Amino acid sequence: MSAVPAPKRLLSDAAYARIDREVAKYPADQKQSAVMAALAIAQDETEWVSPPVIEDVAAYLGMPPIAVYEVASFYNMYDTQPVGKFKLAVCTCLPCALRDGTKAGEYLKSKLGIDYGETTPDGLFTLKESECLGSCGDAPVLLVNNKRMCSFMSNERLDALLAELKASK
Repeated sequence: MSAVPAPKRLLSDAAYARIDREVAKYPADQKQSAVMAALAIAQDETEWVSPPVIEDVAAYLGMPPIAVYEVASFYNMYDTQPVGKFKLAVCTCLPCALRDGTKAGEYLKSKLGIDYGETTPDGLFTLKESECLGSCGDAPVLLVNNKRMCSFMSNERLDALLAELKASK
């Protein structure tokens, strides 16, 4: 009788160690509670949560892959399709829309030559519409790569941000 090979792990040992730290925050029988953190860690490492990454996270947490996919596809901070090096998520919810969030999104669409959900041909920028980022008083706001909040984004500030990101690539 031959042994079943262990599933191929897709993340680094450091990523699994970070997931283990998140899992340790919950009771032993509730590892699945760390699914959001595990997806964020996986996405940071792989740039998006592909079906194999979702399956890997599911196996690691002892969950059905569909349950992990449901989380990944529900929250807009997870990317289930490849994105550009810089994901720009513009808040267009009502408070931001009333304070030029929609105009900021339209300006970026025009400047980048793409629509929401698209990536520039050079793979540098992906533009997304965001749900509320909780910074209504700073509108218009956008989030770069789920990590950096940018506030009061006038056309001039958007131009400066794009130039900065292009220079950093």
